[in-house]
Amino acid sequence: MGVTQQRQPLAATRARVLDELRERILTGRLKPGDRLVERELAEDLGVSRVPVREAIRSLESEGFVVVPTPRRVVVRQLARVDVEELFDVREALESLAAARAAERAGKPEMRRLERLLAESARVTQGGDGARISEANSRLHDEIIAIAGNRLLTTMLHPLEGQLRWLTSQNEHWGALLDEHRRLVEAIGSGDVERAREYAAEHVRVNRAVTLRDLFGDDERDERPAG
Repeated sequence: MGVTQQRQPLAATRARVLDELRERILTGRLKPGDRLVERELAEDLGVSRVPVREAIRSLESEGFVVVPTPRRVVVRQLARVDVEELFDVREALESLAAARAAERAGKPEMRRLERLLAESARVTQGGDGARISEANSRLHDEIIAIAGNRLLTTMLHPLEGQLRWLTSQNEHWGALLDEHRRLVEAIGSGDVERAREYAAEHVRVNRAVTLRDLFGDDERDERPAG
C-alpha cells in the first residue's frame, strides 16, 4: 500500500508533464525546430528534470521530437513524405471508420455526433484554433467509437497525436466545419458507400490544404474537392 501511495504522485507528475509538453506542440507554442531544454522546462513546470526527461522520451516515440545529438532535443520538422504517408494511412482508416459508423449509427449515436458538431460550430465562431482543433478531434474520435472496431481503434491510437498536429495546420475553419456537417449527414444517411467516399474526400481535401500550407502551392499535391 505504502509503495503504491508513494508512486501515485510521481505517475501523476509524469502524465501532467507529458500532456503539457504535447499540448504545447499541438497548439504551436512549441514550433518545429524549437529546442527543448530539460532544465528550463523543469523550472517552468515546477518539477524535477526526471519527469521532463521521461516525457521527452515519450514524445520522441510518438514522433513529435527528434534527438539529433545526446544533448539536443528539437520539435520535429515533418518532411513532405512524412505528411503524405500519414494522410495515406488516415484516408484508409477513416474511410473504414465512416463506413462502419454508417452501418451502426442509430438515433443515440447520431445525437452524440450532432452535439459534437454543434460544439464544433460554437468554437469555430470563437476563432480559437486550439479549441477548434480539439473539438474537431472529438468529433472524429466519436465516429471511430461508433464504428465499434477495436482493431481499427488500436491502429489509429498511436497516430492520433500526429494526425491532430497535422489537422491543426488547417486554419480554414469555416470550410472544415462544412465538411464535417456533410460527413455527419453521410453517416446519418446509413449509406455505407456514401459515408466511405465522403470520408475519403474529406481527408483528400485536408491533405491538399495541409501540404499547401506547410510546403507551398504544388499542383502535384492538389486533390479534387468534388
